[in-house]
Amino acid sequence: MGDNFKRQFPNIGELSSLLKFSLPSIHRRQARLQKALTIWDLRDIAKKRTPQGPFDYTDGAADAEISLARARQAFLDITFHPNILQDVSTADLTRTTLGQTFKMPVGIAPTGFTRMMHSEGERGAARAAEKFGIPFSLSTLGTTSIEDVMSAAPNGTNWFQLYMWKDREGSMALVERAKKAGVKNLLLTVDAPAAGARLRDNRNGMTVPPRLNFKTVINALPRPEWVWNFLTTPGLEFASMSHWDGTVAELLDSMFDPTMTFDDLGWIRKQWDGKLTVKGIQTVEDAKRCAEHGVDAIFLSNHGGRQLDRAPIPLHLLTEVKREFKTELEIHMDTGIMHGADIIAAIALGAQFTYIGRAYLYGLMAGGQEGVERTLEILRTQMIRTMKLLGVNSLDELEPKHVTFLK
Repeated sequence: MGDNFKRQFPNIGELSSLLKFSLPSIHRRQARLQKALTIWDLRDIAKKRTPQGPFDYTDGAADAEISLARARQAFLDITFHPNILQDVSTADLTRTTLGQTFKMPVGIAPTGFTRMMHSEGERGAARAAEKFGIPFSLSTLGTTSIEDVMSAAPNGTNWFQLYMWKDREGSMALVERAKKAGVKNLLLTVDAPAAGARLRDNRNGMTVPPRLNFKTVINALPRPEWVWNFLTTPGLEFASMSHWDGTVAELLDSMFDPTMTFDDLGWIRKQWDGKLTVKGIQTVEDAKRCAEHGVDAIFLSNHGGRQLDRAPIPLHLLTEVKREFKTELEIHMDTGIMHGADIIAAIALGAQFTYIGRAYLYGLMAGGQEGVERTLEILRTQMIRTMKLLGVNSLDELEPKHVTFLK
């Protein structure tokens, strides 16, 4: 059989125009991060650059890690229903929540021990959030003080997350510090009367700060940047205490107050005159009781799967809670978000706002503040693309009709 085309000698001039070579970038971190197209890509980079203990603390969950797996599967089980032939030239991610307007419907969730993942820690994350016009939340177990976070991102929106300690006076002294520093929203976490069974941490002998025994040294040696930063920056300083010498589980069990009740929630509501968000709600009944105590937002979360394994899936709970509250109370959620489409789905199903934890920490471990910025760039691009493909221009146009779950 003959060819269906005419052959000719290669044209050197045309060939040269096709060959494009670029010199290696001297900005190695930036070049590395730009190659990451998904949050999972950032996770791969993070795993290569972070010792096993800190990486597993971020990556892991409780017991068999079923809660986390189910939360992620819930997003994978979504079917989107787009409207075609819509003018989507002005897709807008702007979202107003708790009286403030942000450039995207996602904030940075409170995470503990953040400077263990990367020395830039909370400062880098807060600055990234400031740059992208979204809120940053500092954990009670954060490794940077409230005041230093405010100083690092003075034009950002910085919130504070509270665990109620057994030391009630100490808890409220911390709240008072947050208030004086200018914090406008207090996230009260209520799903931690005891520490979850973080088996990865137990197996790694994870302590705060990490102990440099033979195993950790051998594991850290191939990651020289992390080791250098760890050795040449100030020791870990907690937002809530000056020092701890023990395992993560021992720290959490020593701090968390198992006697906390709804009466304490009412007492905190009276003490705090700013916005109050209750984080860790996992039933419709508890959402109702929190609403009765005058909270400003209910935060559906199973703590990223890090507390009770086989806990309710926040995305599934969202539809039930939204049905109950209609529009009179803000509903926030986290757990399992790894793609911008996950955020769009949550908004369509009734969430006013969402938060990322691991997703931003993977970026932080991959490249400090620039890595967090890359996380937010990826999510922003994915959210805008998803909105346009759904045929909507604003978040308010998203409705439950845009999303169903696989049977």
